[in-house]
Amino acid sequence: MHIFKNVNDIRLFLNQKTEQIGFVPTMGALHEGHASLLKASLSHSDITVCSIFVNPTQFNDSSDFDKYPITTNTDIEFLEKLGVDILFLPTVAEIYPDGVDKFPAFDFKTLNHSMEGAFRKGHFEGMVQVVDRLLQIVKPDHLYMGQKDLQQFNIVSELIIQKKYPIELRVGLIKRETSGLAMSSRNQLLSKESKENAAVIFKSLSWAKEQVEHISIDKITKQATQFIFDAGGKVEYFTFVDGTTLLPVDNLKNATIAYIGVAAYFNNVRLIDNIPVKGIHIAEGATFFVPNKAKENYVSTNI
Repeated sequence: MHIFKNVNDIRLFLNQKTEQIGFVPTMGALHEGHASLLKASLSHSDITVCSIFVNPTQFNDSSDFDKYPITTNTDIEFLEKLGVDILFLPTVAEIYPDGVDKFPAFDFKTLNHSMEGAFRKGHFEGMVQVVDRLLQIVKPDHLYMGQKDLQQFNIVSELIIQKKYPIELRVGLIKRETSGLAMSSRNQLLSKESKENAAVIFKSLSWAKEQVEHISIDKITKQATQFIFDAGGKVEYFTFVDGTTLLPVDNLKNATIAYIGVAAYFNNVRLIDNIPVKGIHIAEGATFFVPNKAKENYVSTNI
C-alpha cells in the first residue's frame, strides 16, 4: 500500500494513472463499516484510495475534537489487510494551505436545516470544506460514503451536482453490531455497559418504523424518545424527515422517500443513526447509487 502525506506526491502518482479511482474519505478509527465501503470500491474500481483526516473545522465542540479516537498504526494494518492501494494521510496544513477559514461557496438548500445542522452549527460548512478539497486532490471516479451519515451524503451529492464533478456517489448500508448498534468510531469511547444500553437506539428506530401505519408521528417520537431515556440515553433529536429535502415531516403521505434520524448521548458519547421508512428497500450487502441529475431516484446495486 502506498502512503502519501502531501498533496503534490499523491497528485503526481495519480496523474500517471488512467484507471478508475474509487475513494473512501474517513476520519480514521476504522471499523467494519469502513471495510464494507472499501470492499465495494475494491470490487468496482481499479485503484482504491482511502484518506484519514480528522477535520478540525467540522467539530463545533472542541472537546469532541480532542477526544476523537486516533488509531493510525492500527488503521494502516487494517487497510493493508483489505488490500487498499493508497492511503492519503495529510496534515491540516496540507488540506488547508490558505487557512481553515476559506469556505467554498455552496448552497445547502434545505439539506442542513434539521438534525445535525440544527444542533452542530458550522459542522456541514467544515465538512463541505474538506470534502471539496479532497475531491479536488484525489479526483475520483467513484465516491463511497455510509448511510449512517445521512445528511452528509445528501449534501455531498449536492456538492457534486453544483460543482459539476464527474463523480458517481455510492452509499453503503449501515453496518451494525450484533445488538443492532450502528458501527461507529465513537463506539470505542463507550464503556461496555453504555454500549449495551445504546443498542436501544436501533430498537427504537425499528419500533418507530413498525408503528407508522398505526399511530401519529408525534406519538411515535415521544414514545421512542422515552425508550432511549429509560435506557440511560439523552436524546438530542428523534425526527422523521423527507428523504429529498431532509426537512421534518409530520405525515409520510407526501414524501416519496422518508427516514427517521436520531442523535443521542450515552456516557457523554454522541451517537447518530437512521433508518429508511419509505421509498428505499435495499437488500443486505448492497449500496445505493445517488444519480447526479435525479437524487430522488435511488437505484440499488448489489456488491
